[in-house]
Amino acid sequence: MNIGLFGIGLEEYWNQFSGLQERLSNNLLYIQQRLEKIHPRVLNLGLVDNTDKAFEAGTRLRTGDVDLIFIYVSTYALSSTVMTVLRNHRAPVVLLNLSPGNAINYDAFNKMNDTTQMTGEWLAYCSACPVPELANVFKRTGVRFHQITGVLQNDICWEEIGDWVEAAKVAHTMNYNRLGCMGHYYSGMMDIYSDLTLQYKYFGGHMELLEVDELSALRRDVTNKQAEDRIKEFYQEFDMQPNCDPEEIRKAAVTSVALDVLTSRYKLGSMAYYYKGTGIPENKETIATIIVGNSLLTSKGIPVAGEYEIKNAQAMKIMDSFGCGGSFSEYYAVDYNDDVVLLGHDGPAHIRIAEGKIKVKPLGVYHGKVGNGLSVEMSVKQGPVTLLSIVENDRNELFFLVAEAESVAGPILEIGNTNSRYRFSCGAKEFINRWNSQGPAHHCAIGTGHMYHKLEKLAHLLNMNIVKVC
Repeated sequence: MNIGLFGIGLEEYWNQFSGLQERLSNNLLYIQQRLEKIHPRVLNLGLVDNTDKAFEAGTRLRTGDVDLIFIYVSTYALSSTVMTVLRNHRAPVVLLNLSPGNAINYDAFNKMNDTTQMTGEWLAYCSACPVPELANVFKRTGVRFHQITGVLQNDICWEEIGDWVEAAKVAHTMNYNRLGCMGHYYSGMMDIYSDLTLQYKYFGGHMELLEVDELSALRRDVTNKQAEDRIKEFYQEFDMQPNCDPEEIRKAAVTSVALDVLTSRYKLGSMAYYYKGTGIPENKETIATIIVGNSLLTSKGIPVAGEYEIKNAQAMKIMDSFGCGGSFSEYYAVDYNDDVVLLGHDGPAHIRIAEGKIKVKPLGVYHGKVGNGLSVEMSVKQGPVTLLSIVENDRNELFFLVAEAESVAGPILEIGNTNSRYRFSCGAKEFINRWNSQGPAHHCAIGTGHMYHKLEKLAHLLNMNIVKVC
């Protein structure tokens, strides 16, 4: 990902006010250096203060393939200069309306007894002056912009700048992500049916439609040594329960190795899958033995969503790209005594956000699905969490639905699935009513930490709406 940066000013000031240009240029250099500590790829175009520089800066932005543009508003500047830079670029803009200090030293200022020197000092502090002009022109010309207002060296401002950079990284990741879609929808589960073209519109990336047959064929090529090595990895990563059938473990290991080959072949960064597994025994075995391997993939940055839930595979990828996991979840039960909601799912789990080691258990039946075999059981780490659902509405739009909560200790359903207890600030009943009223699909991705402030910025970068219910 590349970040574009430039400062703006008015060329006429430099000869009028000695030292002003150098002072503002040093402020811009300070911004560049702090940005590079957050993300090393920063294209600094310098202080753009006239039309010639603006045309040149616009060309450099386009050839630099920037994903996000920071504009340091150092002093008054003409909106026409800024628009000349931006007119052929679609990257989102963040205006850095940052004063060099908390306030002008009025006593020292008024003792200067030189109105020219005084005006130069004032102009170094008047970054707020042109922002309404820029906002007006941006609104009228369709430039997407956001503002950070405050003091140049204030850590709160730099935390916000860091959040924008992190959100832009995730947007970049999604734009280049390859999502594998293997199998077909769970028949009749209408809420998860997705418009794939709409996914391209908002996220970019690429979707590869895959056949289960190919994974079955890859299983045939797995060697005994590869299977044995994968079994050792299972025992390192999971709490393998003693009642797991060794033959089932071996089958799961074979499928896991084949999954690695498949994801490598198509350069997948995420996957959604479902297959009934009827009619062809080999395919049935492939699907029945896929859960443990998909959990390993998920832990390695390739999140996998079951039931062919493409929207939720996208949500899981977003949460994982923010470094907070993304556990595939749906309502499991409500505990009205403790005022918590249990959410979880069968299928893959995310090792990196588990409370303790994930258990692998044998199941006599996969509820609602064909077959039986090994499954995983985990709870999400206790502490703050965020729920994210990508919702497709009746206006052919996608939007983010978000809730912040706490993963809390207590009993779970020990049935070989993921499930955790979540407490919401608005209460369990009110959360459910608010969440459901937005019309999401019944799945969501749950990540660690309170992430709304970052997801909000990502939504802005993707030109999406976002709704927070609590």
